[in-house]
Amino acid sequence: MDIAVRKTRGFSLVELVIVVVIIGIIGAIAIPRLSRGSAAASDNALRGDLAVLRRAIELYAAEHDNTFPAEATIANQLTQFTDGAGNTNATKTAVFIYGPYLKEIPPLPVGARKNSRGIANADAAGIGWIYVVNASGQGEIKANTGAAEKDASGTLYNTY
Repeated sequence: MDIAVRKTRGFSLVELVIVVVIIGIIGAIAIPRLSRGSAAASDNALRGDLAVLRRAIELYAAEHDNTFPAEATIANQLTQFTDGAGNTNATKTAVFIYGPYLKEIPPLPVGARKNSRGIANADAAGIGWIYVVNASGQGEIKANTGAAEKDASGTLYNTY
């Protein structure tokens, strides 16, 4: 009997090693770029959240005769209905006609206090944002991050 030997051609060990090395090189290039991308995304989220908060504060002031939200009650004043004096109410009525300016306070996207939503005029547990009414009566808001917390370019988060 004549048995025909059938030879199948596969990849040689050298070819497989070359493919693995090429994949390794591509991974070594791509992984650091992807990790920088996520850090940049957090930095951009912080900039965006600050822009939204600042616009909400400015709109509040525009509707309340250039009076900015009070430091003690800013979260309620931005997320609930208000009257002309800044008093808050959960529902809209004939008196409480302004706002709400935000659905909710955004969480802090960076730093040691990441995901904190609170707003206060001083650092405390659960506070993500520092809001201060300055001497001229204008409200200023910034991220509640430490003096050493910086973005990839070396800019302090609390100076955004």
